[in-house]
Amino acid sequence: MSAIRDLQRGKVYDAEQLVRSVFDRAAEFGQRTIEIYGSRLTLPAERKFASVESVQEYCDRVLALNWVAAKWERAEAPIRARARAGTVAAHYESGSGVLAVPVHGSRPGRGGAPWALRELVLLHELAHHLEPSPPTVAAHGPEFCARYVELVDGVLGPEAGFLLRITLHDCGARLT
Repeated sequence: MSAIRDLQRGKVYDAEQLVRSVFDRAAEFGQRTIEIYGSRLTLPAERKFASVESVQEYCDRVLALNWVAAKWERAEAPIRARARAGTVAAHYESGSGVLAVPVHGSRPGRGGAPWALRELVLLHELAHHLEPSPPTVAAHGPEFCARYVELVDGVLGPEAGFLLRITLHDCGARLT
């Protein structure tokens, strides 16, 4: 079986970087109200994590939410968080249900803090975990994007979900 081309991957990552930057600036300057496309949004505080154990606890709690369990059958499947070598990317291993996050170092301009130990990154990886049939759709396709936005909206808040949705759209990513 041939792998399904992940045509939206770059668009999704570009959108995520923009959204994370908006959240970073809001936290840095203490200004959570932004205006985007004529709408005023007050961004919620994004959770940051200190350890793999706190990442594991967060993932377990999100998967145990009633609405998450009712919407996605895969919420029943356990996920295991582990530290990942390197600093470039977090990733989800669908075969083993492992979420790997870098816990050391940072991306340039991040002041040494581990960039991946944050709520938006974990919700991205949980959206991969909740995929009902991994081999039949692209990893960052429209189905993934819709699931990711729904998680962000339901867990982080509707303002964050709105920001992610329009940023994905502006970057050219499609949602189902």
